[in-house]
Amino acid sequence: MPRPPVAPSKQMGHTMNTATSTGPSQAPAMSPRTRKLLQGAIVPTLVGMAWPNILVMSAQASTGLIETWWVSHLGTDALTGMALVFPGFMMMQMISGGAMGGGISSAIARALGAGRNHDANALVMHAIMINVALGLMFSILMLTFGRPLYVAMGGQGRSLDAAMLYSNVVFGGTVLVWLMNALASTIRGTGNMFIPAMAICIGVVVLIPLSPALIFGFGPIPAMGIQGGGLAVIITNVMTGLLLAWYILPGRSVVRIRRAALQWRMFSEILRVGAVGAVSTLQTSLTILLTTALVGAAAGPDGIAGYGTGGRLEYLLIPLVFGFGGPMVALVGTNIGAGQPERALRIALTGGALAFLLTETIGLAAATWPYAWLGLFGHDPRMLQIGAAYLRAAGPAYGFFGLGLSLYFASQGAGRLMWPLLAGLCRMLIAVGGGGLALHLTGSLHWLFGFLAAALIVYGVMLAIAVKSGVWFRAKPPAHQPEPADDGRCVRGEAIVRA
Repeated sequence: MPRPPVAPSKQMGHTMNTATSTGPSQAPAMSPRTRKLLQGAIVPTLVGMAWPNILVMSAQASTGLIETWWVSHLGTDALTGMALVFPGFMMMQMISGGAMGGGISSAIARALGAGRNHDANALVMHAIMINVALGLMFSILMLTFGRPLYVAMGGQGRSLDAAMLYSNVVFGGTVLVWLMNALASTIRGTGNMFIPAMAICIGVVVLIPLSPALIFGFGPIPAMGIQGGGLAVIITNVMTGLLLAWYILPGRSVVRIRRAALQWRMFSEILRVGAVGAVSTLQTSLTILLTTALVGAAAGPDGIAGYGTGGRLEYLLIPLVFGFGGPMVALVGTNIGAGQPERALRIALTGGALAFLLTETIGLAAATWPYAWLGLFGHDPRMLQIGAAYLRAAGPAYGFFGLGLSLYFASQGAGRLMWPLLAGLCRMLIAVGGGGLALHLTGSLHWLFGFLAAALIVYGVMLAIAVKSGVWFRAKPPAHQPEPADDGRCVRGEAIVRA
């Protein structure tokens, strides 16, 4: 049964306008998956969508851990080289899968929620074009400027050589990672978290034997060293992308890849969320890059290895939180598109609370038993000392990072990213500015790590207060212009929520 048109609603001093169809019989068909996003009980729906996404994000994050564990057997220089490359590679993953991926998922979810099925299909081709172009640009930049970047971060000697060997491989094939994330984000925008989860988990299963085979050699496969680790990552991403394409191309997905005239409106639907999200991601990665440089200047390569290995746990939280964040983009976006702002806000706050509990548990465990984590990757006393100091200081603040990051994903679904951007800027200023000044005045890494923890707390609290107060809905919406009908039919109106 089609859902009745949604009446305009007021919340927290705002008005959400929706266009209604001329009659229930004219509403476009709604898939059962979309109806569940709009009408299902929030916690069961969110948890049901999140668990496969958490599984896939854990599996995807484990690729970096698997690589690090195997590369650590090549020595401290190789481990330091990976620590130099890892922030840039994770930034690329976060932009392609989280920022631009969130823009893709959000645009498709809002189109489906508003009943604009034709637009949802057209968005798929636009999404692929955006991600391929950005992937090529990112590859060119890193291949050209990677070495000076790693030198600025403190790389030198054999550790710098190792970083370049690994970097040139992973960033040489980065466009394939962007393409895979475009396909995965398209499917997530329909509310389907299981298919991307299955495809990525298959890729991880392949990576487990492939990585050591390429690093150390096996049978006819020659030993490639650290370059083999990078090649294994690219191969598994290609395999994952092929599996996702196999699902979309024959029409198994709610949306399909169809030839459509290119329209700036379609590009804008993705980029107005994805581009701002990319700036937010750059803030996060720049914070890690600059603090890595501060640690390197104060403690040398051993300090980079210790902080980088400890900081990998913080990076691990990002895909874990995305386990909730991916569903929140689809849920919030679909409900915003259907004119249900109150439900969208409840979803965001519920998901934020769940993400806080998950990441705070991990952070407290890391602060209590830091060597259980650090010992997986090396036994150098200096590396262990610095890594433990970081985890003891920052671990108890990880819950606030998870809270803020989950609300960032929810804000992507709403198409409103100003406050995540401001919160990220405050985090960077406190961590880099305050931490750098404290390090300069005291010469102690403990003070730097204390400021990193404070920055995480401010990030989470600031964003939670902003979202709960209703900043998504405060801006006065422009005069409503009804969307063109799909296939000659009048459509459900999309709530006007602009970034």
